[in-house]
Amino acid sequence: MLEERIAEALLPLALGLALDAAYPFHSGPLLSVHPVHTSYVMAMRLQGALRRFGRAGGAALWALVVGVHALAYGAALWAAWRAGMIPWILVSSYVVKVSVPVRLLFEQVGEVGSRLGSGDLSGAREAAQGLVRRQLASAGAGHVASAAIESLFESLVDGVTSPLLYYLLLGPIGALLQRLSNTMDGAVGFRDPQMEAVGWFSAKVDTALNYVPARLTAMLEVLACRAAGGDAARALRTHSRYGGSTPSANAGHPMSAAAGCLGVRLEKAGEYALGEGELPGPADVGRGLRLAAASLSIALALYVAALLACAAGCPWVPWAPLRC
Repeated sequence: MLEERIAEALLPLALGLALDAAYPFHSGPLLSVHPVHTSYVMAMRLQGALRRFGRAGGAALWALVVGVHALAYGAALWAAWRAGMIPWILVSSYVVKVSVPVRLLFEQVGEVGSRLGSGDLSGAREAAQGLVRRQLASAGAGHVASAAIESLFESLVDGVTSPLLYYLLLGPIGALLQRLSNTMDGAVGFRDPQMEAVGWFSAKVDTALNYVPARLTAMLEVLACRAAGGDAARALRTHSRYGGSTPSANAGHPMSAAAGCLGVRLEKAGEYALGEGELPGPADVGRGLRLAAASLSIALALYVAALLACAAGCPWVPWAPLRC
């Protein structure tokens, strides 16, 4: 029935996001079985042995880690589907919850803004350091705020809009595969001589998977810009000029659109500068959060509309007519 297909498509998304909002932090047993944690641990344990095989070892590492997790969670989803609608919704909701971490991202960035606003630069540096790889021990307030905003919009793609897009295309397992691929990039996708060979494949897959979502998210920011009190036309111009200015093929797109919307300059010293304003301050971090929230709201509205259409019958989305 159409109603069942709609429920199977929408309820896991809604419940998964609700679970994330209610319980974003994992510890103890829940952390030990979290797929991001287990895939990271597995990758770090295997990378040393596979590093000797160069790039072939890097491809094998990705296939082993992602393959093991995909088989395990795919089997759980298949068994739940066979068992009926309620088991399917429950298992799928958990998969969405661990694949789309919204609240944690917003709270971490919000903490940076709050500490900057209260004049606690040391605390802001510490909070921002949990978001980025660059060293912030001696960074000024503007560069700390910039790091937080940059991370917010890069992670909005990596951890939110991209897994949601793959949920639309492939169902819960699609969201999880994207999240696992992003975790692999974070674990081994470094450019230093020690990790470059074993991490190259993970980095390439992550870049490929996020290529379209990064650019779509930049356009969502342009559409949502007015909600953050920004200039949508400036956001579009800044994205057009600076979108390809970062070493990453994808990160510059959502970050440059945000810089243009907010009217600030986002800068990683010695690597890139996006936008033509001043470095951001605490208020800009808050405006960035509003922009990200508005962009996500538009994305969810579009995803829900697409899922409703697909539940009614989308031959190009193989998981949509689940129980036909």
